[in-house]
Amino acid sequence: MKTNRSILLIAFLSFLLFYSTTSHSKVMKTLQETFALSDTVTEMFKDNFLIEAFDLLERFWPLPKNEVDVLKEKSVKMMNTISDRYGDAIDYSLVRNEAISDIASRHTYLIRYENHAIRLLFTFYRNDKGWILNSFKWDDSFEQEFRDVE
Repeated sequence: MKTNRSILLIAFLSFLLFYSTTSHSKVMKTLQETFALSDTVTEMFKDNFLIEAFDLLERFWPLPKNEVDVLKEKSVKMMNTISDRYGDAIDYSLVRNEAISDIASRHTYLIRYENHAIRLLFTFYRNDKGWILNSFKWDDSFEQEFRDVE
């Protein structure tokens, strides 16, 4: 487990270093970068690095810092309850990607726990400079993900 956390920390620091040296505008240039960000944040959530996950999201999210801090604090409190009720995290997967032309993209992930799952939704918007995080939310309600399952 420590090895996975070390690898995650190195990946996180590499991701931050890459963006601090290549972009001061806090945008992602390609859609693939939005997938890399959402995948990294989901891995951090799975491994309970919530503060670091929100710090990373904040770089690309034009939301006031105090609002991000409130979300961060509430998420840390709720995650303590989830780990008690749902057990240990097992893995995660990208379960849905939706796009509105080349204007917006939403990536939906599920993190599996021993007794339940949580859903993470990342919505990205492409402005004239690149891709920004338009919204991020997580919850334990994934019934809507069955809408296309037959």
